[in-house]
Amino acid sequence: MHGYVERRLAAEVTRELRRFPAVALLGPRQCGKTTLAKEVAKQRQPGRDPAVYLDLEKPSDQAKLRDPEVFLRRHAGRLVCLDEVQRVPGLFEVLRALIDEDRRPGRFLLLGSASPALLRQSSESLAGRASLLELTPLLLPEVAPGRHASLERLWLRGGFPDSVLAANDEASLDWRGHFVRTFLERDIPQLGFRVAANTLRRFWRMCAHLQGQVLNLSALGRSIETSHTAARHHLEILEQTFVVRSLPALEANLGKRLVKSPKVYLRDSGVLHALLDIETEDDLAGHPVFGASWEGFVIEQTLAVATGWRASFYRTAQGAELDLVLEKRNRRIAVECKASSAPTVSRGFWTALADLGIREAYVVARVEEAFPLGKKVEALPLLALLARL
Repeated sequence: MHGYVERRLAAEVTRELRRFPAVALLGPRQCGKTTLAKEVAKQRQPGRDPAVYLDLEKPSDQAKLRDPEVFLRRHAGRLVCLDEVQRVPGLFEVLRALIDEDRRPGRFLLLGSASPALLRQSSESLAGRASLLELTPLLLPEVAPGRHASLERLWLRGGFPDSVLAANDEASLDWRGHFVRTFLERDIPQLGFRVAANTLRRFWRMCAHLQGQVLNLSALGRSIETSHTAARHHLEILEQTFVVRSLPALEANLGKRLVKSPKVYLRDSGVLHALLDIETEDDLAGHPVFGASWEGFVIEQTLAVATGWRASFYRTAQGAELDLVLEKRNRRIAVECKASSAPTVSRGFWTALADLGIREAYVVARVEEAFPLGKKVEALPLLALLARL
């Protein structure tokens, strides 16, 4: 058993419970949603009745909601936490009716892994009634100051708590292998997706080999002997379940030929490495995915912190390129990812900065302290970038 790792999202969940009747906390399986919810419930203001917690994967807890309206009315004065809420069809309609009767904040905390039904019902039934938050696997600021894991370990093992906090690299890889099998063979069918586990595994593994590359669904489909349409469906499944990200290309009217297709990333670096049979830091250092793995790791850590920012990448047919462009109101930031401890950038990087008129740019590298690389450009550690966003 591992001790509780304080999550940065805990304060936001608590704050949103003071503002909204319901808070929906979504994220991949095993990322810590249940642990966070129980911790938030435990730390609620003294004097309040203890929260009611139901794990809707348990038949005994599901049975308590045979008549959900009666059960939820009985506990109207308490925070009710419903875990794996997508397991009870039609529950969102009941929640909407109860919330419309009583808009008091902090009534429901809903935990769920993505599914078509969950996403559709939550958006239709709880619009304006619930705050939707996403919990990622562990982030660098949550484990960094030597408390639980180093940056190198977090990058290698990924952020799922049981992986990064495992006793050794072998145990961590074993856990991730089990996670992948369970995700494909149990979780995907339970979430309502209809696709063969072996087919989705092959597609997922092919995405791992294409980490950080521009997506070509037709070529990806051909590589696993399936159609463009089927490949798109597989990609949507992995996106909806928080394990793959399609990073869009920047849309800009610059009079240049821009790459318009998205880039594909596995969101957890540890799962990426498990699918590619990478166990140790030495294995990773010698693997062709080394640089792309660091790029994806930096992007996921950054986007988890940069809430409210619009994210894209920039690439022209002439070779100007930026790994990540963040935009919020009148501010535009460029982020380049370099797995080196002595980073350098190409001419295409400087051209891209000029194309977009960017005056704030960072090269995130495996360095110990920040230093200038040029005018308005700074090389810095990942943790330093996250602290500035």
